[in-house]
Amino acid sequence: MPRRGSAKLFRFSLFQSDQGKPDYFFVAAFFLLIFIGIVLLSSASAVLSYQKFGTQHYYVIHQILFGLLPGLILFFITSRIDYHVWQKFSLPLLVISLILLILVFFPGIGFEYGGARRWIHIGPLLLQPSEVVKLTFLLYLASWLSSKGKNKLQDFSYGFLPFIVLIGTIAFLVILQPDVGTMAVIAAIAFTMYFIGGAAVPHLALAAGAALTLFIVLINTAAYRLKRFMTFLHPELDPLGVGYHINQALLAVGSGGLFGRGFGHSRQKFAYLPEATGDSIFAIIAEEMGFFFGAFLLCLYGFIAYRGLKIARSAPDDFGKFVAIGITAWIIFQAFINIAAMVSLVPLTGIPLPFVSYGGSALLVSLTSVGILVNISRHAKSRV
Repeated sequence: MPRRGSAKLFRFSLFQSDQGKPDYFFVAAFFLLIFIGIVLLSSASAVLSYQKFGTQHYYVIHQILFGLLPGLILFFITSRIDYHVWQKFSLPLLVISLILLILVFFPGIGFEYGGARRWIHIGPLLLQPSEVVKLTFLLYLASWLSSKGKNKLQDFSYGFLPFIVLIGTIAFLVILQPDVGTMAVIAAIAFTMYFIGGAAVPHLALAAGAALTLFIVLINTAAYRLKRFMTFLHPELDPLGVGYHINQALLAVGSGGLFGRGFGHSRQKFAYLPEATGDSIFAIIAEEMGFFFGAFLLCLYGFIAYRGLKIARSAPDDFGKFVAIGITAWIIFQAFINIAAMVSLVPLTGIPLPFVSYGGSALLVSLTSVGILVNISRHAKSRV
């Protein structure tokens, strides 16, 4: 007799309403963030869009057509598919995403921008495989953790070494692009899930030491990383050179005051602040909307984190719990690193603000991931 999940998949009964209701608080907060993100992007991208394409709306329209709309379709599909399906296909999906990571280095397939090869050029579309690997990696890691159990996970040979090899392989491919920021997010997701899974404290300490060593090596083996780190420590040293980006970001955040200059009235987006539509968008938000709105945005991310952890706690099995924790950690760590970089709490990393920054691949994959999280909430053991 076929397994329940497989039968549902092939009979398409997974789209029926036999699953529970989703966490409506989480869904409402999530869609509010999506709406805010599109509105804020329309303002932050207006100047650059006009300079490059002769219209103020190119970037926001592109984000809607190639990120939001297909992403919402995938969101509604994954929110209805029984999340146990992803456990079955987690390994093939991870292998495919690793192949995509390798393909970025092939001439004619990989696309280079700003000295980094992070994209695959498919006709008129650009795909960023590192965004895909965030999802496939956490799905596989959740499957691996749930199959090990706490006792095996705390064993050095059966738990710690395979974990280090897995994350090391992915980190190596991402660093080659180079994309240290994405590597940091993937590592944060992995260590959070590994810790929740019951990893031994000495193993966690050893892994943290290895991560710190790698961080030091990366800084000292690339001049631009060393300069970026020194700028983080002393942003006033080279305000017109390597320190230009962070100084302009701080100027944008500071000039917004409590209530901002007003929507659409940013000065820094007039080619003063680099990457105003990408990783610097929070600085534009703070400039136009002010401290209170920036604090509200932080609270919104915080509420999403709270509901995500509620979903994880009420998941009916370990796989669902680990997936929910991984997706929640992904959103929150990435948001924290992005915002912290804009106020000079951490070095600049080039990480986009989830559901707000411009980027079709990031939005598409993020919406798919949230759909899976919503499906887990449909199977919750209790309602909160």
